Formats: sequence, C-alpha cells, structure tokens
Amino acid sequence: MSVDPSSHHDAASALPRIAGFRLLREIGQGGMSTVYLAEQESLGRKVALKVMLPEALTDEVSRRRFENEARTIARLDHPNIVGIYEVGRTADDLPFYAMPYLGRGHLGVRISRQDGRTRDQQRVIATLRALLEALDYAHVRGVVHRDVKAENVLFDDAERPQLADFGIALRKGINPRLTMTGLAVGSTAYMPPEQARGEEVDSRADLYSIGVLAWEMLTGMLPFNAADALSMAVMHAKDPIPRLPAELMHWQRFIDKSLAKSPANRFRSAQQMLEALDRIERGGFSFGAMVANFAQLWRRTRVLPKPLLIGGGLLCAAMIGVASQHDADTSDFFRVETLPELRKPIQPEVVDRMMQPPPESPAQQLVTNAEAQLAARKLTAPQGDNAYDSVLAAWDSDPAHAGLPPLVVGVLGSLGDEMAMRLRRGDEDKARDYLQRATQFADRTAPLGTDALHGIHEKAAEALRKRVEASEKSRDRKDALAAAALANEFAGDQALGDTLRARAEKIKVAEADAPEVAIAAGTGNTTQSQPALRTLTRAEYGRFVAATGRESSLCRERMSLLRIVKPRDWREPGFVQSDTQPVVCVSYEDVVAYTHWASRNGNKVRLPSSAELGANPAQTGGRAYATWLKDGSIAGTGWRGPKPRTIERARGYDDVAVKLVHD
Repeated sequence: MSVDPSSHHDAASALPRIAGFRLLREIGQGGMSTVYLAEQESLGRKVALKVMLPEALTDEVSRRRFENEARTIARLDHPNIVGIYEVGRTADDLPFYAMPYLGRGHLGVRISRQDGRTRDQQRVIATLRALLEALDYAHVRGVVHRDVKAENVLFDDAERPQLADFGIALRKGINPRLTMTGLAVGSTAYMPPEQARGEEVDSRADLYSIGVLAWEMLTGMLPFNAADALSMAVMHAKDPIPRLPAELMHWQRFIDKSLAKSPANRFRSAQQMLEALDRIERGGFSFGAMVANFAQLWRRTRVLPKPLLIGGGLLCAAMIGVASQHDADTSDFFRVETLPELRKPIQPEVVDRMMQPPPESPAQQLVTNAEAQLAARKLTAPQGDNAYDSVLAAWDSDPAHAGLPPLVVGVLGSLGDEMAMRLRRGDEDKARDYLQRATQFADRTAPLGTDALHGIHEKAAEALRKRVEASEKSRDRKDALAAAALANEFAGDQALGDTLRARAEKIKVAEADAPEVAIAAGTGNTTQSQPALRTLTRAEYGRFVAATGRESSLCRERMSLLRIVKPRDWREPGFVQSDTQPVVCVSYEDVVAYTHWASRNGNKVRLPSSAELGANPAQTGGRAYATWLKDGSIAGTGWRGPKPRTIERARGYDDVAVKLVHD
C-alpha cells in the first residue's frame, strides 16, 4: 500500500501517520510492537494497527521476515482467529498490519474479575474448544502460534473467543524460537520448558499454553507464580505440576497431560486435546464421575489404618453430596458464590460404587489382539483377524491408549517392508497397494501415523536404489529406467528419480539384449521404443506452485453453480490424496506452465504424444486416471468412466492426471 511521505508523527498527537488510516490513540504496547486504534478511511470502520518498534527490527531482513509472517497468518481464515486486513509500512519504513478491532476485552480481564474458582465449567470448556479448533486449523497448515496467553484471547460482539497476535508465529522449517536478534519470544507465564530453553518447538508448545490457560480459568490463578521471568521459566521446567482442589479433580488428568515437562508426554495434537475435553464434558461434572474419582483415591489409601479409612469414607460421601447439589447457574462468567452447606446424607450404595474398579478401556482387547496379530505376521489378512484392522478399530475407540503408539509404528513399518520388497522385485502394482494402505492408515491415525509415514518413503527410496544397482549389474537398462520413474510416486523425491535415471542411462546394453533399438529388416532405419513416463505427483506440483505463485485452476464446469459455492482445485479435489499420489484438477495450461518451469535447468520435460503414451492410463492405488497429451487432448479412461467430453484447456478434471516425458 502507499504511505504518506510526510512526517511520521502528527505534531499534536505524536501518533504514526499512515495513508488510508486515521490513528485515534494507542491501545496497547508489547516488547516488539505498539497497537493503535484507528479508522480505515475508505470503509469507515474501526481497526487495530500493529506497528513494530524500531529497536525490534534491526535490519531489512527482519522487516521482510515480519511481513512474510504476517502474510502467512493472513491466510488463516478461521472464525476463532483474528484475521489481518492489510500489511504495509509506515512513513519511517516500519512494518505494520491492520486487523479487526475487538473492544470487548481479553480473557485475562475476565479471569481477574472472578472471585476464586469458577463454577461455570461449561464456559471454560467452550472457550478451550474454540481456541483448540483455531490452533488445530493453524497447526495442520504448519503454523505454530508460540504466544498463547489470556491477553491474546479476545472476544467479538457475539462473545466468541478470538485467538489473536500470530505476529511471532512461524511456519514449519523455520527456527521457531529465536528472533533475528537472538531473543527468545513468548510469555514465560505460559511458556513450555523447551521454549524457555531456546529449543526448537512444535505444535505441542501451544498445547502446553492451553493447559496453563485451562488451569487459570478453573482456579483464577496461574499454576506457577514467580517474581521475575527467569524464575517463572525455571518453575515451569523443574517444579511438579500442582494439584487441583477436590471439586475439580476430574480435570487433573487433562492438566497433567497438558503440562507434561516433555513434549512427548503431552497431547499429540489439538484434535486429541479436544477429544479429552469431550470426555470431561460427558462425565466430568456428573455424580458418577465424582464417585469414580474417589474410588481411585480409595484404592491408593487402602494401606491406611481402618479407623482412618472409615473417617475418609465419611468425608468422601459428604463431598459427593455437595457435588450432587451443585447447581448449573452460569449467569456470571468465572464467578464463584458461597458453597452450600453439607446436607447430603451418606448412602451405602455410594461406598459400594466407590469400591468398584474403574472400567477398562474399550480399546484394550483390540490392542491385545493387534499385538498378537502383528507378532504372527497377520498384517492385512485374514479378514477380521489382522493387525491393520485391529489397530484402526482401537484408535477409533480410544486414541489415547498407551499401547497404540508402538502398534501404529509397527503396522506402518511392516507395510513399508512389504512395499519395499515388491519394489525390488518389480511388482509395482502390489507395491502401490501397500503404499495406498499405508497412506490411508497414516491419515486415520494422524498425527502419529503421518510422522511414521516418512519412514515408508525412505524404505521406498532404498528399495529403488537397490533395484537400479541390481539392474546395473545385469545390464538391464529398461528395468533401471522403470525403477527411476517410480521415485517420485513412492519416495516423493524427484531429485532421487533424476539421479537414478542418470545412472540408468549410463547402462550399456549388449547388442543381443538391447530392446530399445530394433533394426528394421531391409531398411536400415531404427525404431525407438516408447520413452519412460512418470506421473506428476501432488508434492512436485506443490513445489511448482510455491515457487511461481500460480493460481489454481478450478475443477468444475464454468456454468456449474457448484463452481461458486463449493469450488474444487488440485489441493482439494473432492477426495483424500497423499502427496505421493497423482495431481489432478490441473488444466492443460497449468501443465504447460509446469513443463516450462521444470525445464529451466536444461532437462527438457514435456507431455507425451498419443503414440508415446500407448493405451495405459495413469493409475495408482486402484483409481484410474486419464492423462493430458501434448496437443491439449485427453487420452485414456479415468475413474469416472468413459464419456464424451468437450475439452476446456483452462479447467482441470478430477479424473485426469499428468504423465511426463524427460527428453
């Protein structure tokens, strides 16, 4: 945007001057920026302008880094995330961005107004759920907030929580802890131990901060308090997790897992944390849940003398009576009234229920079955008695079961071994089937499964290297080229495919064994065989889009109403795809642009002709695709079946993929 070249400050108010905005007053200041209330003159609406302080941005690299981060956050379109309207620079070349002005205060103010512990646990859950849904949306897009705190939770006019201040958030692949000046960022009152130590953080750092917020909303105070930031950070790293009062005991397991010192012991994702919230909401406030909690306490204290146990049982029953009389008044957010008198008489059946053991996890038998099936190498068969199905059923039943992580890794590892063996043998169809199963399994068990999926890609890469090595020894150039063409699909690594192809092309084939060149009888002419074709994957096309900024073509007919209300493109074609599967919903014009980009280093890439393609459509994992040809036509039959179509070169099709020739 353009900036007024006049003085940076008004003579009267000393406020920054930015063209298009009339600044009214300062409304907040932090260590790296100042926030002003302003009016956007073109629309007449109130906005908040965040302007970085000069001392926080010491060089041009830092300025550009802030602007790039702001643009990244501007892509986070979620109802519980404060968006960004505009990014620019002030007259003094300081970066700023404009965002909605939310004048109903932040969560910290509301917590400070409460008197002791909150009774409105439903409101606590609703607030946490909104924040976790916002973080889940950001995390799956590779953005970690790094500064979740009460002051960054604002409320709109509809009283919806809004997560604000993604200004220091970072994308995956960028050091998430240090600024360009080497200063740790984030608020120590909510900061996980690894972040305070300056280590690299991931999405679990945000989940730790959510745990601190949960404690603060429930109790009206922080779990750790110290006079200075350093002491606060040490307490987070060293001190044991505090205990909640008796009436909030059903939250303790949630708090313990949220505030675990090691990220490995925390919730794995915001989605898993949401599921734990659901369990609290279903049973945490009920009479039965309180009984279960005190039953656990009873088992721990059975070693005490019998008179002391009797007295403790009477006290527990009295506290349960209090819980059963607890009303559901939610008229005042986070405000506590005087507890009612203890009047509930002791019921004998209550003590009987307290002595009963807690119910076993519904996933336990499935986990036991999966362990035995995996040991017996019953990976995907027989039907109804295999580790693959048992682990998925256990995950759906109780994803927090402690026995599931090694089973998920074990199943994916075994699927990878089977796929790699088929690749080495040249059985691509069976290898493709195992890859598809592994991808579906990883998606169902995300994020644990998606992390383990990287190991499968590495196994595929190693199998293809060994296959090319064997082809070099046997001088089988055709098989080596076929293996090289599979690298992008199975390993997601086009660089590996190029390396293997270069090795394959160096193989000298004996004249009697050479199938590539045949001498036509009586003519002396040579007839070249069909060139090796490879499928363009979503991962490779994504790198092209990231490098060029090319807009996505739509995957619906121009006159279709769904083109407007429910658009489809290569990122979301309408069905689930992994990064190693063929890219679809790309137009002929998109593919031509890609071939020009991919040929920039002298390695010419192009679409095949009909003769070069033959009669084989692109196919993977049981889904068939037609493919674009170099003349702009479409060859083959896709999964939608044979049908006449009028080719529109500017739109994509969800059953048309791309095969490429490397000259």
